[in-house]
Amino acid sequence: MQLPNHEGRKVPAVVFHTRSGDAWVDVSTDELFAGKRVVVFSLPGAFTPTCSSSHLPRYNELAPVFKKLGIDSILCVSVNDTFVMNAWKDDQEAENIGVIPDGNGEFTAGMGMLVDKNDLGFGKRSWRYSMLVEDGTVKKMFIEPDKPGDPFEVSDADTMLKYLDPNYQQPPSVAIFTKPGCPFCAKAKALLKEKGLSYEEIVLGRDASTVAVRAISGRTTVPQVYIGGRHIGGSDDLEAYFKVQG
Repeated sequence: MQLPNHEGRKVPAVVFHTRSGDAWVDVSTDELFAGKRVVVFSLPGAFTPTCSSSHLPRYNELAPVFKKLGIDSILCVSVNDTFVMNAWKDDQEAENIGVIPDGNGEFTAGMGMLVDKNDLGFGKRSWRYSMLVEDGTVKKMFIEPDKPGDPFEVSDADTMLKYLDPNYQQPPSVAIFTKPGCPFCAKAKALLKEKGLSYEEIVLGRDASTVAVRAISGRTTVPQVYIGGRHIGGSDDLEAYFKVQG
């Protein structure tokens, strides 16, 4: 399978049929790319394992870093309809990502990335890749290698960030256990945001239970914060941690 590299070429001229609320809204590639610096990542399908656990979440998490580097928007393209893409974005809480439904595969075919996944019952889907587009012209592409299955080695957010900024240092991963209506949880989240740290929120009763908190942290109260694999503790512990860090 020969996958073309489109660096130096214009993106395909396509109109995407999207749904916003109760209305159909057609969006052209000119509207998405003209006069802008845009990062695009494309994947086989919404709600699929790697796409949901790694590919989309990491771009969403690092969107503020991309913005500081002059990126106007981050777009996720998939050969899915707009209802599926919108539902996936909501499910992922990916407010920093624009989801682009290439339902007919026109954009993906124009990029030379439309591949046959009949063995999975998917039909025609996109090969996994990412690219930097400036004013409608592809400046850089990271195309996953031609290997069986669904390789995920070079189209990730961190690889694109390192291309944009070779001195980029990966921020520590942060997770916080919370529960609805908890004022201490709100305080801890505000502290993390103040320090510019993105985090994954694990809500008790929805994503986990007190059993999970006790098994992982040895405590039953929330919030419980983890930074870079280290258990920090509750909101007061987090405040003390930042005082030490300076």
